[in-house]
Amino acid sequence: MKAVLALLATGVAQGALAQGQPDALAKAFGARETVISASLSPDGQSIALVAAGAGRTTQTYVLEAKEGAEPKVVASSTGKPEYLNRCDWVSADRLACQIFGAQRYGDDVYGFSNVFGVDVAGGNIKLLSQRRGQNALSFDLRGGEIVDLLPGEDGAILMSRSYVPEAKIGSLIEKRLEGLGVDRIDTRSGAAKRIEAPQAQAIDYVSDGHGNVRIMGVQDVKGTGYASGNYKFLYRPQGKSGWSELSVYRVQDNSGFYPVAVDAARNLAYGYEKTNGRDALVTVALDPGLEKKLLFAHPQVDVTGLIRVGRDQRVVGASFVTDRRQAMYFDEQVAALIKSLGKALGGKAVHIGDMSSDGQRALVWAGSDLDPGQYYLFDRTARKLSPVMPDRPELAGHTLATMQSVIYKAADGTSIPAYLTLPPGKEGAKGLPAIVMPHGGPESRDEWGFDWMAQYYAVRGFAVIQPQFRGSTGFGEQWMMRNAFHAWRTAIGDIADAGRWLVAQGIADPAKLTIAGWSYGGYAALQVQAIDPGLFKAIVAIAPLTDIGDWMRRTRWSSNFLVEQQRVGTDTVQASPVSHASAFRAPVLMFHGTDDNNVDISQARIMQARLEGAGKRSRLIVYDGLTHNLNDSDARADMLQQSADFLLAAGK
Repeated sequence: MKAVLALLATGVAQGALAQGQPDALAKAFGARETVISASLSPDGQSIALVAAGAGRTTQTYVLEAKEGAEPKVVASSTGKPEYLNRCDWVSADRLACQIFGAQRYGDDVYGFSNVFGVDVAGGNIKLLSQRRGQNALSFDLRGGEIVDLLPGEDGAILMSRSYVPEAKIGSLIEKRLEGLGVDRIDTRSGAAKRIEAPQAQAIDYVSDGHGNVRIMGVQDVKGTGYASGNYKFLYRPQGKSGWSELSVYRVQDNSGFYPVAVDAARNLAYGYEKTNGRDALVTVALDPGLEKKLLFAHPQVDVTGLIRVGRDQRVVGASFVTDRRQAMYFDEQVAALIKSLGKALGGKAVHIGDMSSDGQRALVWAGSDLDPGQYYLFDRTARKLSPVMPDRPELAGHTLATMQSVIYKAADGTSIPAYLTLPPGKEGAKGLPAIVMPHGGPESRDEWGFDWMAQYYAVRGFAVIQPQFRGSTGFGEQWMMRNAFHAWRTAIGDIADAGRWLVAQGIADPAKLTIAGWSYGGYAALQVQAIDPGLFKAIVAIAPLTDIGDWMRRTRWSSNFLVEQQRVGTDTVQASPVSHASAFRAPVLMFHGTDDNNVDISQARIMQARLEGAGKRSRLIVYDGLTHNLNDSDARADMLQQSADFLLAAGK
């Protein structure tokens, strides 16, 4: 414990690298995933990659679709505050790219996005999102999204764009359009033609991949002006201009049909709806009969994703996660392709990233727990598979750890699935330092595969367990309970039981058992002190929610809606880690970015102040200008180095 105290000077450290430069290992694992997104030109001759650069930077590269091709930078961003997210081909020589970011204005942090067009030669940059006038009466920072790549056209797209009313005192000129609509944009000139008039409560539009907007989603609003928690979806019958009601999706209990794609040839919508307590993939005919059919359901887990290929985003399958992500393909040719590529790549997980218009060339990704991943170009005609770019070249030569699926028993006898990663070469070792690492969300889950944090900690000598506690998604509504905030005692109990299991199995030294988490995982790491303050010997919490009541007061939404959404109700005090500061026995190390628009940094500062006031050992590392995911390679390396050093000191 003396070593922990030496590392832990109670207080707040401003900025990254507060304890000195991270070493080469932390830099290698902290480096962001190189390839953020990849797309293939319509003719299959060129590839566009959005890739992470040094620090916070991102670049868009274009290269010929052949081995040994040299990538050329056509766009870049600093990460202060904007990041490139993805680029799609709108013609053989033109891209439409999306940027996103967040920035603090006073007491609040606002997220924003924009879409722009750029030539593959790097010129003729055009903003495609709606411009904001000086006389705007409100603000809407949604830059819109591409709704349809219009495969039959050269350089035009359909995209959603947000409008706000404008007016000026003393002028008769005003603009009354408000809300989210759909425009047809010429990406070369920026010229726009309205396809769907803006709707004040619109949240989403779905096209059929051939230029026809068939579904609109709107947020239902109560008479008080606050969101009710319901989404209404409307559909447009073929050949008609008006809208008809399709479905109502209720956020409070995740019930109802939620459409996500349209099949033009079959005139139906694909979407998710609960069947026997689990999300299933269903289709609904887009005609007055609204005939509904169950397309695919899994008896143990939720269906969580659609598999789509081509520029028209044709649906070819669905994916789900048991202990590993799997797929059910409806298209026999695609299924055969994935199977053959999986064999050729030694049984790695394989996913299709993009396809040329004729389907003869495809970008595919393959990876595993021991392989961070690699993009390949597959040429059907030549039967050739060529590497494009690895996801994490910094890790070449490093020995990685195997991730295995395990089951442990919670205190009430419930079997909890988890992933266990042991240090390379120490698979049978006992008495290891160990980390319980709950995931964020809580409406999320971990999956088998490469995990940069778990791998780094394992290489540093830790056994790492990632529990899929009750409150995680993917296992059906009964596993979700009413929410892992409302049912925090069950969720946090499951997380604590993961640590107890490690000790009971002899894997972990009880004097070196620690816990670390991000977002909800950080909340959970702190909240465990409310039920068993002696179990974990050190706590790391990254961007944690710590005071639910304060979070609800600060939000710009209705607090009544949030109470229903998060199902915490009158238990907000006991559900908040700040309420238990006096009970803490383990030292705490927290990390948070100043521009976090998911969990405001005030949450970590409240916790730090409460722990200091209670005379507890705690330290907060603050990263200036960073958002919830600490999207900066230098900051991530610093966080890895400091957190591992801190946790390894536990018990010394």
